Amino acid sequence: MSQMMNVDLSVDSAMNLIEKAIIEGSFTGQKIGGYILPCGDKKCEVAVFEKHYYRAGNRLTLTVTVDDFGSYTRVALTGGGGGEGLFRFDWGASDNFENTVTEALSEYIVNR
Repeated sequence: MSQMMNVDLSVDSAMNLIEKAIIEGSFTGQKIGGYILPCGDKKCEVAVFEKHYYRAGNRLTLTVTVDDFGSYTRVALTGGGGGEGLFRFDWGASDNFENTVTEALSEYIVNR
C-alpha cells in the first residue's frame, strides 16, 4: 500500500521526525539508503528504511519521498518486501510500517 500526505514542516524537519520514529522507535529499524536532490531553494529527499516484522516473517522496506516543490511539504510512503508465498500476504505489517510515519507526522498533516 502507498500513502501520501502534505505536512507543514520543512523537508529536513519531516525527514528527521521520520528517522527518529523508525530508528529510535525500534530495535530493528534502520536507514539503508537515501538520496537528496537539490533544486534551487527546493529539494527532494528519498530514503529507504528496513525493519524486521515477526508477523510477516521477514524484513520489510519503506521508501519515503519528501519534497517541497508545492505549497506544502509532500510525503509519499511505499512499503514493500513483506509477506510470504505467492500472494505476499504480510499480516498488515506494511501498513503498520507506513503508519509509524503517519503517527510521527500526525500533528503536522495539513491535507491527505
